[in-house]
Amino acid sequence: MTANAVEVQNLQKSYDGVEAVRGISFEIRAGEVFGLLGPNGAGKTTTVEILEGYRRPDAGTVSVLGIDPRRPTLDWRERIGVVPQSGELYPNLTVLEHLRLFAGYYAQPRPVNEVLELVGLEEKASAKTRTLSGGQRRRLDLGVALVGDPDLLFLDEPTTGFDPGARRAAWETIRSLRSLGKTILLTTHYIEEAQRLADRVAVLRRGEIVATGTPAELTGVAPASRISYRKDGERIDLQTEDPTRVLHELTGEALRGGARLEALEVHRPTLEDVYLSLTEETE
Repeated sequence: MTANAVEVQNLQKSYDGVEAVRGISFEIRAGEVFGLLGPNGAGKTTTVEILEGYRRPDAGTVSVLGIDPRRPTLDWRERIGVVPQSGELYPNLTVLEHLRLFAGYYAQPRPVNEVLELVGLEEKASAKTRTLSGGQRRRLDLGVALVGDPDLLFLDEPTTGFDPGARRAAWETIRSLRSLGKTILLTTHYIEEAQRLADRVAVLRRGEIVATGTPAELTGVAPASRISYRKDGERIDLQTEDPTRVLHELTGEALRGGARLEALEVHRPTLEDVYLSLTEETE
């Protein structure tokens, strides 16, 4: 595998004269989790479908695992796994039958029992798909994508419909895949999910990338920290680029004057703050 699993240069795509993707460029390094964020209509789905080979770009160059997705080979198809926003499963097949069926499409699939354990469906192995909950179906979607033991995984909103416990279990699964050296492209509306899982993220707005970097790098250019407290019954809110200095001054003044700073809170910028500040115009 090359140093970059995915390379995109000046990618463009329009529908009936409307630009969905406007000349974006980015790369995904081999073995990293890369988050693609943006509101509905920002161009995420179009971009991912081009990388998967399901749509053809109007302009630009794309390399996925060293191959142009417009000219895929059978070997290349076996090296990628896809979890779409809504998978189409056979209602009358069991979970185990599904995985065995899709494992048969690959020359060297991952052991089915191992996949069952990875996605947490061991106890549902004999259950028919139509009896599964929404979260369990998404786990099976992930299992189908993993059974071919791909080098690159496309996860499109993988935890939609999960309860908090199931979502955190899915996060552990994704972390374990990264530890195995898998490359993952993650699209999600859960900003906390991207902050916890992604090594780097790109934020799309109106078909353009408006920010790229690690979550820590992006929060470094976020709006200022906010300090709030009550003094003499009055609510006071401050914004500052230097919260340590301001806190020192506030508490020092309060101690000298014998006053109390009630309900003192410091809100440091999160990836969600960055996302909202970059996309609020579109929202």
